[in-house]
Amino acid sequence: MNVFLTGTDTGVGKTFVASLLVRAGRRAGFGTVGFKPICCGDRDDAEALHAAAEGALELNLINPVWLRTPAAPYVASMIENRAIDLTLIRESFRRIRALHGSVIVEGVGGWRVPIERDYFASDLAAEFALPIAVVVPNRLGAINHTLLTVETIRAQGLQCAGLILNESAPPDEAQAIAAATNAGILEELTHLPVLFRVDHEQRGLQLSEAALTRLMGGPTPANNGT
Repeated sequence: MNVFLTGTDTGVGKTFVASLLVRAGRRAGFGTVGFKPICCGDRDDAEALHAAAEGALELNLINPVWLRTPAAPYVASMIENRAIDLTLIRESFRRIRALHGSVIVEGVGGWRVPIERDYFASDLAAEFALPIAVVVPNRLGAINHTLLTVETIRAQGLQCAGLILNESAPPDEAQAIAAATNAGILEELTHLPVLFRVDHEQRGLQLSEAALTRLMGGPTPANNGT
């Protein structure tokens, strides 16, 4: 199980979903770990992946580049007058892949967030050559943002494995119709599966074997305890 997680925007729940997948993969016997190439601002995302993998990797390997400014990487690097070390990111990814057969990569921000002036999160995903899953906030506006993201992924000739709907807050009356209908409409319009969805009241769930199988496109190991 190897996946690059992107989102329709920043703050849509990529870290929550990535940690969920890491824990599910480890329960299923894959020894899954997480990789967060770049953190901007705090390091909470990387620390969450470190905890999900039960310390299987050191924090600096999970997150090789940490910029303290809470902004897009390109902006943060200019403010800090610091070049982003893409070589270190590539070497860290190769090292993790050599050590672990199952890696969940959490991208930074959305699909077209700039890392350098002419190098984007999408370019990093293309280099890693993993199937891409899009984390979508299950709310009003999700359809437009998802279609734009999926169209851009496909325009680069990359494989989109499917969508993951995440409901970080209970929908109010204005959001309820969108939250109830997004999954079906998105599957119809993108021709992609909703791999799984997390409703707000299920935030403490463990990812089911069925959901893990859909993400992987095949059976999970027998007797995995899920």
